[in-house]
Amino acid sequence: MSPAAESRAVVLLSGGLDSATTLAMARAQGLVCHALSFDYGQRHRAELAAATAVASALGAAEHRTLRLPVGELGGSALTDTALAVPEPGTPGIPLTYVPARNTIFLACALGWAEVLGAHDIFIGANAVDYSGYPDCRPEFIAAFETLANLATRDGVEGRKFRIHAPLLHLGKAEIIHRGMALGVDYALTSSCYQPADDGQPCGRCDSCRIRAQGFADAGLADPLTRKFTL
Repeated sequence: MSPAAESRAVVLLSGGLDSATTLAMARAQGLVCHALSFDYGQRHRAELAAATAVASALGAAEHRTLRLPVGELGGSALTDTALAVPEPGTPGIPLTYVPARNTIFLACALGWAEVLGAHDIFIGANAVDYSGYPDCRPEFIAAFETLANLATRDGVEGRKFRIHAPLLHLGKAEIIHRGMALGVDYALTSSCYQPADDGQPCGRCDSCRIRAQGFADAGLADPLTRKFTL
């Protein structure tokens, strides 16, 4: 395999704060990053516009958005407009959990990585400041890496895949500080579960609350003022 192929990585890019930071961290390692986003039936388009802007700003070699309508299966307030986005503090795994989402997204990233000859896959999962999703836990990341090397030609032939979750054990304030040091423009990102039609955040949902607390803990103002063209 050529040195160029060895330096490639696939980075899952939602357009949010965490995935933007993850892309910046992968780029800082000198990796040629192929960013992958999903139009999965989410109830808003702001994050897809944000992902496009972030990929361009952070120098992704390529950015693809796959249409993967898992939202048609229902079961999540992020895809089903009949379900209300829960208010912060709701006990248990919230309705904003999309069933098996990270498993599905990582499987697609794995397939593309094998095509590209890339063996590093990055995901912005975080197990500290998050909403309690089961597919953001260290056990899940480790299990998927095991699966990746059992289920692929490259894996069984010894060209091992590595699943990187560099934010896994970081608090939101530390994530923000690291991203700022790497030049991430957080004004380009979108974190809200239910933004307005012009892409502006609601300021009430769990994701907005976690983001706001992260910037407050970092001693910084959230620069999100951009209105996306949807």
